[in-house]
Amino acid sequence: MKLIVQIPAYNEEKTIAQTLRDIPRKIDGFASIETLVIDDGSIDDTASEARKAGANHVVQLKTHRGLSSAFVAGVDAALRLGADIIVNTDADNQYAGADIPKLVAPIVRGSAEVVIGDREVARSPHMSPFKRMLQRLGSWTVGLASGVRVADVTSGFRAFSREAAMQINVFNPFTYTLETIIQSGNRNLGVQCVTVRTNPPNRPSRLYHGVGSYLRKSIVTIFRIYALYKPLKTFFLIGLLLILIGTAIGARFLSHFLQGDRGGHVQSLILAAVFLIVGFQTMLIGLVADLISVNRRLSEEVLVRLRRMQAPASVRRERPQPKSTETEQPQSNETQWVWLVDEDKLDEAQPEGPAPGRRRRRRRGGTRQHAELPGNRGKHLAEEGD
Repeated sequence: MKLIVQIPAYNEEKTIAQTLRDIPRKIDGFASIETLVIDDGSIDDTASEARKAGANHVVQLKTHRGLSSAFVAGVDAALRLGADIIVNTDADNQYAGADIPKLVAPIVRGSAEVVIGDREVARSPHMSPFKRMLQRLGSWTVGLASGVRVADVTSGFRAFSREAAMQINVFNPFTYTLETIIQSGNRNLGVQCVTVRTNPPNRPSRLYHGVGSYLRKSIVTIFRIYALYKPLKTFFLIGLLLILIGTAIGARFLSHFLQGDRGGHVQSLILAAVFLIVGFQTMLIGLVADLISVNRRLSEEVLVRLRRMQAPASVRRERPQPKSTETEQPQSNETQWVWLVDEDKLDEAQPEGPAPGRRRRRRRGGTRQHAELPGNRGKHLAEEGD
């Protein structure tokens, strides 16, 4: 098996070398371990420092595109390089590279396809109590949207099997951490968590400028991805809420109307009508979005097949055949499974003579169109004699 550790990096010339040195070079079960650094348009010497530190592959983006784009570029490059398992880690050496064997172990055993490194933020001394509370709240919310329980949803230390990496598509330019978990849950990929160690932080986070900004972007990301995979349920619930509000306002107007107050409260009637109409239209939008999602799923299947076709020849292994303990027998004329591609070629492969063991039935009477056929020889010679 081949393991590729990808490291998205942006202006990390001071820490990229140490991050690469901490990655183990030998892990049981892997014949090859390679490192891949994605330089996200850095303005310093991140790429050259990565080459000096012994990075096997360096992908340089011409401009700074963000963490999600660098992650996607790394996954695409790792798949093209023939990786069986892909590990993603941060370039600031936040995660202990010695825990990579623990991270990939569930995938090697076949018990998971996506493994998330749990930093145990509830007991982390590097986070404030307020951030710990937000972390637990975010993990609970992502668990509801994805259907899987992940203790540390924002952890960037994670491993993907080749099959899982081919099925993951990141659309959000903000971050890939939340989106990949929700996608994995909705695609029924096996997700597990393992406890990992972390190193003391050497700089503040560059992903967001404050807690408010991070919270706002995270809520938008969760809602967007959940609506993408479950549009009918999302818009139906929103539409149902609007209809209930409109019904309550309409009931209030009806109550006053029945009590004899028929001259006022017209505004309540108008507002109730607006809520009912908008709620009904929202449900229709959910129905249309659900129909459109079918085309999205078909497009994703095409993309997965395209990625499989672009894989190196060494990865496209044939299915191993079971070894037979009996002596090989001469090939018999048993039925074989074939792919019927061209009927003309299949006809050319048929034997010219009658099938063995079957007696040809002689045709009597009627004109023959081809004199060269065996059944027409007598008639052909008789015509020449005349």
